[in-house]
Amino acid sequence: MTLGYNLIDIENRRIYPAEIQLENGKIKSIQESDKSFNEYILPGFIDSHIHIESSMLAPSEFARIAVKHGTVATVSDPHEIANVCGMPGIEFMIDNGKKVPFNFFYGAPSCVPATAFEGAGAKISSEDIRTLLEREEILYLSEMMNWPGVLSKDKEVMKKIAIAKELKKPIDGHAPGLKGEQAKAYASVGISSDHECFTKQEALDKLKCGMKILIREGSAAKNFEALIELLHDYEDEIMFCSDDKHPDELLVNHINQHVKRALAKGIDLFKVLKAACINPILHYNLPVGRLRIGDNADFIIVDSPASLNLKSTWIKGEEVYSKGHCNFDRPKITPINNFNCKSIVPESLAFKSDAKNIRVIEAHDEQLITSTAILPALIKEGNIVANMAEDILKIVVINRYEAKKAAIGFIKNFGLQKGAIASTVAHDSHNIICVGCDDKSMSEAINKLIATEGGISIYDGTKLHSMPLPIAGLMSTESAEVVGEAYSSLDKLAKSLGSRLSAPFMTLSFMALLVIPELKLSDEGLFDGRNFAFSTVEVE
Repeated sequence: MTLGYNLIDIENRRIYPAEIQLENGKIKSIQESDKSFNEYILPGFIDSHIHIESSMLAPSEFARIAVKHGTVATVSDPHEIANVCGMPGIEFMIDNGKKVPFNFFYGAPSCVPATAFEGAGAKISSEDIRTLLEREEILYLSEMMNWPGVLSKDKEVMKKIAIAKELKKPIDGHAPGLKGEQAKAYASVGISSDHECFTKQEALDKLKCGMKILIREGSAAKNFEALIELLHDYEDEIMFCSDDKHPDELLVNHINQHVKRALAKGIDLFKVLKAACINPILHYNLPVGRLRIGDNADFIIVDSPASLNLKSTWIKGEEVYSKGHCNFDRPKITPINNFNCKSIVPESLAFKSDAKNIRVIEAHDEQLITSTAILPALIKEGNIVANMAEDILKIVVINRYEAKKAAIGFIKNFGLQKGAIASTVAHDSHNIICVGCDDKSMSEAINKLIATEGGISIYDGTKLHSMPLPIAGLMSTESAEVVGEAYSSLDKLAKSLGSRLSAPFMTLSFMALLVIPELKLSDEGLFDGRNFAFSTVEVE
């Protein structure tokens, strides 16, 4: 097969008419042409760090939507399902991804569980890391979130890093807020990337340490505006990623959004495309085509370099998306799960205390980080309760893997005026997490998730609404369109109850993520991410 297009040669910074011959899924030849062509061909986009599970879609369904945005590959960390189901969960992701024509490249989850301060469904040991990294499907050691363990030279942490270095596999970083000597010490062990930079200065510190910087624009965490200007001067060190992308947003855009926004800011086309298409291949040694002779025929066709509107997507010589449609079928999905939790009563969520002040989690819109506030407690009948007038709600986390008492705290900036929202998507251990205005509403939302063994739910004060997630309590077996519509409906309902957050469920899902400062809640209690130690809700 021979194709004729204007070729956007990113690495040689040229655009010229070319005739490209394909054979057996690869590029056989590229000949400069004297013909005139209207459309343009370039390598496909790559998401350099994503948790597929956060799309609430199985990998095979995620692929159907990603190709509509010109994405041909993902660098995927399966640590969400690994925290729930362990090694069988990773196997599920690999096997399901192989059923569709898409380039899924998985990492070995380095932190399962993420910390020793929470109850997870599984553990990935250093021996398991070796087993995974020796597989051809596993190309790197996933984000090393335990940065305190790196800095203190924790034995098990260093063993995992040593195995990756021995097997010559890249090591992903995850070190929010680390700068100066700490960043230098973190990078010095061989950690080569980071997607958690809050500020340009933090990114510059890590660039000086030799780390690659991933510009992230997900559904909850966004650093595009803070970091994109770095691409002017660091075109070889920047990649694009989404990290966590909820289904409603994935239906609208993916890495193509990074590209178009960067171009709109006046950044050089070739620098932008290098970050989107080439740098991930070079950093992770991905077997993805770069539009060179002998490469896999992975590319996209667009209308022009100015607008980059997608016409078609090709993977290994197969046109997987064209004329507005995905060209491959949905495979059958058999769910995998790990759930052992019984229904609760409202009284089990009561917080009996006469403390005058409480330590409150302050959530921030479109950020994973939180702040700590010391605020007056509202006491009724001997219990500290939610104070909607001051936007202080109750938050609980319940272990879903074994019977344990609920951990209870308080949180600000969710804005609910009635009811409760709950989810089993709760990074990283994916226990049940719920924010609400009263114990009855919270128990209703929680018990719905227990009944369906996973999902997201809302109790609006009179009625329950939910979306089951039968795959590990994280993903649906339904189509992206069905999941996207259901999620969007619940998102709108949460906002109608008073939430001012851009993505209430996405923000909720990170309120148990202990490795991101400042204050979070695990199933074992309130946790101070700065000192990596538990804290008290009551303040003397």
